Amino acid sequence: MTLPVLYAIVDYQTAVEKGWEVCDLAREYLAGGARLVQVRAPNVASRDYLDWCDRVVRDAADYDAQVIVNDRADIAVMAGAAGVHLGQFDVEPTDVRQRLSSRLLVGLSVHTPKQLEESVNAPLDYVAVGPIYDTSTKNTGYEVVGTKLVTRASEMSPSRPVVAIGGINLERAMEVRRAGATSVAVIADLLEGNRPARRVSDYVKALEESS
Repeated sequence: MTLPVLYAIVDYQTAVEKGWEVCDLAREYLAGGARLVQVRAPNVASRDYLDWCDRVVRDAADYDAQVIVNDRADIAVMAGAAGVHLGQFDVEPTDVRQRLSSRLLVGLSVHTPKQLEESVNAPLDYVAVGPIYDTSTKNTGYEVVGTKLVTRASEMSPSRPVVAIGGINLERAMEVRRAGATSVAVIADLLEGNRPARRVSDYVKALEESS
């Protein structure tokens, strides 16, 4: 499979801090050219999470874009999202495939060389490697891994997309692409200047030109 060069993440807490509603921010990203959007809302009521994902999936259809739901495979299925992104302590990828839906795209966060090696034979569509740089958006509990783990991931499974995440800005996005990242996940920097559609457009243009 292939992934768009930009993996735009709508993080509930970050959105609120910048004065945005989740669905409004997702629409801005889509209008700016994002063709994959992850909705991330930890510790939010399931009803609200599902409602947001439903609305984002409907909006994404107008742009032929995909929506990934963070952590909640059940909500991804109910909302008709393209996939789910799992953390190290979430449900096993095999369980998602067997119990919920074989059609879902399934991604997994990896933070160490050992986790990367363990992911090689898992039923995954992509891995997200990070944190590449220092980040205040999400405390993973892991040390910064730098770009070397991105390169290793791309070499270990050449046909499986690698998403780089953690502390990435526009300048660093070029660096992780050169290291082997298929796609670049960005949260906070897409709200730099609080003009998200334009910021997304800048990312997409720069990343596609670097391909």
